[in-house]
Amino acid sequence: MRNRPRVLLIAALLLAAFCFLPVPAAAEEPEVSALSAILVDRESGRVLWAKDEHRRLPIASTTKIMTALLALEHGREEDMVTVSKAAASTEGSSIWLEEGEKKTLGELIYGLMLRSGNDAAVAIAEHIGGTEEKFVEMMNQKAAALGAKNTLYANPHGLPGGRQYSTAYDLALITRRALENERFRQIIATPSWTISWPGRPWDRVMASQNRLLELYPGGDGVKTGWTRAAGRCFVGSATREGWQLVCVVLNAPQMWEDAMLLLDYGFNNYRRQKVLRRGQVLCTAPVLKGTGRVEVAVKEDLHLPLLPGEEEALRCRILLDEAIRAPLAEGEEIGKAEIYLGEQLLARAALCSGHAVARKGPFRYCLELVGALLRGEVGE
Repeated sequence: MRNRPRVLLIAALLLAAFCFLPVPAAAEEPEVSALSAILVDRESGRVLWAKDEHRRLPIASTTKIMTALLALEHGREEDMVTVSKAAASTEGSSIWLEEGEKKTLGELIYGLMLRSGNDAAVAIAEHIGGTEEKFVEMMNQKAAALGAKNTLYANPHGLPGGRQYSTAYDLALITRRALENERFRQIIATPSWTISWPGRPWDRVMASQNRLLELYPGGDGVKTGWTRAAGRCFVGSATREGWQLVCVVLNAPQMWEDAMLLLDYGFNNYRRQKVLRRGQVLCTAPVLKGTGRVEVAVKEDLHLPLLPGEEEALRCRILLDEAIRAPLAEGEEIGKAEIYLGEQLLARAALCSGHAVARKGPFRYCLELVGALLRGEVGE
């Protein structure tokens, strides 16, 4: 039988029309001191506000978001790390590591993200990558895999040296991925953490440098940064009623004010709404060699932040796999739904089979094939 072409179906959401409706004007935009900035919805990735967000800039210690993410993905927090001479002698902000000292990877990650320890960054890089250089390769590979096309890392801490840069947009992309990691979220939301200091009468107290945790209601992350070249940089996050926003401000003289202004703009002007419901059936589709059609259902709830009136202008484009074949299990992913506001793609959601579909028996299949031949429905 002919190969079925890729199925492109246009389906309206429950309250949406099949045509484009006028998009309401956005609320008054905030004025920030940052050279580059962005505000995004963590779950969907929708950009709520941006200023020169693709401009390549140095990002200082916000580099450590990627370092922490790789450490959590490739290491175990209970792993023992022996501090090298190179790590102990790293300049700049420090957790005062000493050559030959042994620390768990978990302790180093806390020191990395709360105290912004450059020495911890190098110790982590050497442990995870074998060498600092190989770890930097891992950082760049991860950035590329996440779609951060304007990011290049030269070291695990962000100190000047080598060709390195990122953008507000890319940092938001990387941070969204990091915030999917439960341990990352727990670590960055910690006000302080104590780690041992052998040979000293006191321990190291790692107090978070992220003032957003105390200044902003719902503030729960992420990372500060500063060098002369980068200026004041900050990636911040806040959660209210289960809704998390991420902001990035680069080269921002009024870093904290900028971050809070952006978060206020998002929480005050947008409303988080469920536009697709888990299990919601959007259409049916034929199943190759199957006993019947399959209901195409939404795999997981999809929420979007929307301005007043935007919900009525949404449309849903359904893209199914080119060939959906039997046997098909319930819940098996078979396509994507794309949510648009006018011509703007806001989010994608996975689609799955709403029920199982068995494969046709050989006798029934042969009968249907003969019937199709007699009707001239099968080409050469």
